[in-house]
Amino acid sequence: MLKKSIALLLVFVSIISLSFACTIIAVGKDAMADGSTIITHSCDSGSDNPLLWIIPEADWAEGSVREIYQNAHYFYFKGNKNGTPVYNKDGYLTVDETVAKKVGEIPQVSHTYRYFYCGYSFMNEKGVAIGESTFSQGNYATDTGKQIMKDLLEDTWGIIDCFTAQDIALERASTAREAVQIMGDLVNKYGWYGAGEIMDITDGNEVWVAEFYGRDLWAAVRVPDDSVFVGANVGILRDLDLTDTKNVMYSPNLVKFAVEKGWYTPKEGEKLFSPGPVYAPRTGMNVREWRATDLLAPSLKVEYNQTYYPLFVKPDKKLTVQDIFTIHGDVYEGTDLDLTKGIGAGPFGDPFASYRIGGRARPIGVPQSTYIHIGQVKGWLPDEIKGISWFGYGAGATTYLTPLWPIMEKLPDFYMVGSRYEPLRRDSAFWTNLYVQEVVRHRYMDAIKDLRAYRDPKMQSIYTQADNVQNQAAAFIRSGNKEQGIKLVSDFAYDTAIAWQRNWLDLGDTIFAKYVMDRIYMKGPSYPKTWQTTITPVK
Repeated sequence: MLKKSIALLLVFVSIISLSFACTIIAVGKDAMADGSTIITHSCDSGSDNPLLWIIPEADWAEGSVREIYQNAHYFYFKGNKNGTPVYNKDGYLTVDETVAKKVGEIPQVSHTYRYFYCGYSFMNEKGVAIGESTFSQGNYATDTGKQIMKDLLEDTWGIIDCFTAQDIALERASTAREAVQIMGDLVNKYGWYGAGEIMDITDGNEVWVAEFYGRDLWAAVRVPDDSVFVGANVGILRDLDLTDTKNVMYSPNLVKFAVEKGWYTPKEGEKLFSPGPVYAPRTGMNVREWRATDLLAPSLKVEYNQTYYPLFVKPDKKLTVQDIFTIHGDVYEGTDLDLTKGIGAGPFGDPFASYRIGGRARPIGVPQSTYIHIGQVKGWLPDEIKGISWFGYGAGATTYLTPLWPIMEKLPDFYMVGSRYEPLRRDSAFWTNLYVQEVVRHRYMDAIKDLRAYRDPKMQSIYTQADNVQNQAAAFIRSGNKEQGIKLVSDFAYDTAIAWQRNWLDLGDTIFAKYVMDRIYMKGPSYPKTWQTTITPVK
């Protein structure tokens, strides 16, 4: 029976297996140079919906219900032929029920907030931001691990999946703590569906990390204000003081279930509980955790190949959005794992080819990344404009970030057209970024320098401009001119996005023309001599 159960689980896992690739970083306000908080999500599944919409705020009549669908984000909403989403009479996107299954209804609240809806929804108009990283419960390597997976996934699947939990939290929460509690209450009552999930959540003041293990089991801990958390597709929460109600939240059955199953035996006097190792036991290291920890705090000299790394890290210096963005584009350059080196990287040091060859380490920055979201929230600003979603499609090394606000009046159309399941479109932001990503790969070692020389100064300018715009918008709102403040950030974000899209297309064309036929402006030798000597000539 166990073999049959595991086989059924493999069918489920195969549907979402590509989502086991996301990296998240969460930063407390005292670890940031400007006092903001950060949560991130590198959406690396390679299969999810890359399109971006704003779900409007709404008022609901007494007795209204909120429909619950499973896998709604993975499998596309119905849309018109031009890709424009279709909304139903209640203001929700119309789900294609041939692939997204309706599993229930819950009572609706009287008012829901405006929020960004993408592969995973990530920020609302109150400045609450969320990211996620999927992990597998149990462990295939042992019989106990297989039994944990079976018991958590198969026996009592609930109806609340990751997409639903995040959507409802953003619809209803005005703080990070409230978002955690909303998701936890949903799971307590209706049960969790699917693989395990780590979520990082912030509101500009507090930063939380929550893990959902299956059934009605979950736990959350507050990230210290001076620290950073890194999650990379493995259950990680440990040494939680369950009596610390200020900094820890958890489900009523969190410990009891593990004890009943024989997966955990409390020791006399033990005050701490480690749900991650209990419900998602590890047998080896996570390379991305090591790399991020080493980049954040080189002074720690963390050793490679540890099973666990510090849950929270105090960075050696105060961080900026650019620092976090750089980590999300990392391919181990300058280390023994450098993916731009070796025969797998080809003649021009292409890291996107080499990590899949010969068991080389999977980096934080991967080519199949759908998008990167860096949610930066400044807790001292008015709710409407305190949260910036720094958003970019594709791999971190070859994309750019655009500042967007959920309160924006509208998004440019190019965010809502051109999925990975449709032909290339030059009016699609997603396809534009993939185009640039791929032309850079033709002669990576040279083209990446061109890209950085063009992108990085513009990014620095936009960081400064966005800060100035936020402050001016805050002044408008505090003086009673809320509409003017919202218009200011809306126009700035919209115009910045339009300019990036146009400029990035031009950059892609320039790089393509410069390095066509693996040469530089069609002149000089194509392949380096060191590479040519590795090729065996035909005799």
